[in-house]
Amino acid sequence: MKMQTEENKRLTYKDMPSPVGCLRLIASEAGLTAVLWEGENYQRTKLIDPERDDNNSILLQTEQQLDGYFRKERVEFDLPLDFKGTEFQVKVWQALLEIPYGATKTYGELARLLGDLKAVRAVGGALNKNPISIIVPCHRIVGTSGKLVGFAGGLENKAMLLELESGHRAPKLF
Repeated sequence: MKMQTEENKRLTYKDMPSPVGCLRLIASEAGLTAVLWEGENYQRTKLIDPERDDNNSILLQTEQQLDGYFRKERVEFDLPLDFKGTEFQVKVWQALLEIPYGATKTYGELARLLGDLKAVRAVGGALNKNPISIIVPCHRIVGTSGKLVGFAGGLENKAMLLELESGHRAPKLF
């Protein structure tokens, strides 16, 4: 498990309106630790409760880059990330960063990229715990048939994000 240092234990947050609802941006002093969905609690990500700070430079930079993403002016993010998870989870989340804008992969393809096709379920579990939604693009992972499955922000938001990136209609929800 990745250890938190004393300096990175304090978390701050800023709320951001977006086309997919209000997003809660959370950062440590080292980098962005989460982008959470409206109404989501911290149980899924196991983060400590953050303090509000609307002037945190990492959070302001994140808001600016997400705004550009939603306006289709940005296809990559350039932010310091501070992953809070197990070694395996972090490995999965880092692999997500390699999936290009507008592309999708299946759970099996992601497991294969990580070197273990049998790890499909473990990969799914790590995706479920991904705290940095949108920027660490778990929305780009689809079911074997290409259909949309499992997403903390809801399948409608997943479809919206994929449609935004593809410029076409997203895959069927069911």
